[in-house]
Amino acid sequence: MESEATTRPSTYQQVTCAVTGIAVGGALLVAQAANAQPAGAPESFADLAESVSPAVVNITTTTTVEAPSRDMPRVPEGSPFEEFFRDFFGGPDGDDGRPEGRRGEALGSGFVISEDGYIVTNNHVIEQADEILIEFFEGEELPAEVVGTDDQTDIALLKVEADVELPYVSFGDADASRVGDWVVAMGNPLGQGFSVSAGIISASGRVLQGGYDDFIQTDAAINRGNSGGPLFNMDGEVIGVNTAILSPTGGSVGIGFAMSSNVVEPVIAQLQEFGETRRGWLGVQIQNVTDDMAEALGLDSTAGAMVTDVPDGPARDAGIEAGDVIVGFDGVEIEDTNMLVRRVGDAEVGREVDLEVFRDDDMLTLTVELGRRELATGSAAEEEEEMEAEPPETREEDQMIGLTVATLSAEMREELGLAEDIEGIVVEDVAAGSDAEEKGVMPGDVITQASQRSVTTPAELADRIESAREAGRSSILLLIQRGGEPRFVAVSIDED
Repeated sequence: MESEATTRPSTYQQVTCAVTGIAVGGALLVAQAANAQPAGAPESFADLAESVSPAVVNITTTTTVEAPSRDMPRVPEGSPFEEFFRDFFGGPDGDDGRPEGRRGEALGSGFVISEDGYIVTNNHVIEQADEILIEFFEGEELPAEVVGTDDQTDIALLKVEADVELPYVSFGDADASRVGDWVVAMGNPLGQGFSVSAGIISASGRVLQGGYDDFIQTDAAINRGNSGGPLFNMDGEVIGVNTAILSPTGGSVGIGFAMSSNVVEPVIAQLQEFGETRRGWLGVQIQNVTDDMAEALGLDSTAGAMVTDVPDGPARDAGIEAGDVIVGFDGVEIEDTNMLVRRVGDAEVGREVDLEVFRDDDMLTLTVELGRRELATGSAAEEEEEMEAEPPETREEDQMIGLTVATLSAEMREELGLAEDIEGIVVEDVAAGSDAEEKGVMPGDVITQASQRSVTTPAELADRIESAREAGRSSILLLIQRGGEPRFVAVSIDED
């Protein structure tokens, strides 16, 4: 029996896993379509379907779901009620002969990538499964074992033991495909068995929820049960793994998503070699560069990733600082934060790479030795060594660029719950209708940098504002701490 669908609606729509209906959430980003040359539709997809179908598999998983317990009431030993309750609730241990839980089944899809039985599917297809059964195109069934999984990309690698060499398919280059190209999706939709649907690539580079997302959007029909199945180009190469659908009803409305093969292939290689992922780790917090931030910094474009914090790790060891804009990684120009995350994650752990960094109107090249992300998880949350801060003797306060700011006192630090190593000035008030208010600056925020330089007094902020004016800038870049999270904001300096 196929698992029941559950959804997580947004304001107008919901994104649903294509096998179980579990909502994966996340806002959609608008992708710019590439120019495509008009071409006629293929006369038939039959030859393609016939050639690759033997490598596509149906996956059935069985999971034990715990049944509600019926605990036997406690009664005194030897009580006349003891035998009655044992008859009603079961034997001496409360065992009434019923199974401890019920068995649930879910359906999905996958595809064979090697003749010795390695199979790719989605992690959510096999997650928490007790048994995994693979059904091949000709009807043969084999049990499968999990080699490794990656919840960051929702990819899993399985293995079956077969007596013969299995038909398999190969990955293609998703980046070589264009919006408007024909694609074919295969799988086990709605438990109906092997099925083929065709459509075009509607968009590329979609981000649904994760930093490693690079989804191909297609109008080829994808439904529950298609999850983990392949998305083929017209050469019979896998350029995506069908993962999710966008639908107000839970069924196909012509908006499906397949994780790009350029993301999946290196993940599969690591799972096959290590049984786990080993992603590169830079050790920075980053945000995208906005138009007003670029103007405040003197950048020609918004390309790159702005560094907001540098905890202990490879980046700090390499000399990266908060306020740096990473515009290049290992010889590749960085467009935004998502691109940097994917490039770093794909890089080999322990490898030395060059970073192109914009700082103080200059371009720097810094060399960093990448750590391993899986080992670094949570390291930024480690407690800092406590230091005793000396409160300032006098209180400074000023109003500028729509902000009333004051020096950070020991009382303020305690009230705001700030770490001892955070230095800056506190925002006490934000003028209504000011650019700072529109940019989301709030009372209680702590300004730690202005124009990529530390500030600890209102006077220093005033100096930075004046310097920005003298440089012909119309805004100033502020680094703000709120709730332990740093972020950059570019605020207009034309309002004083």
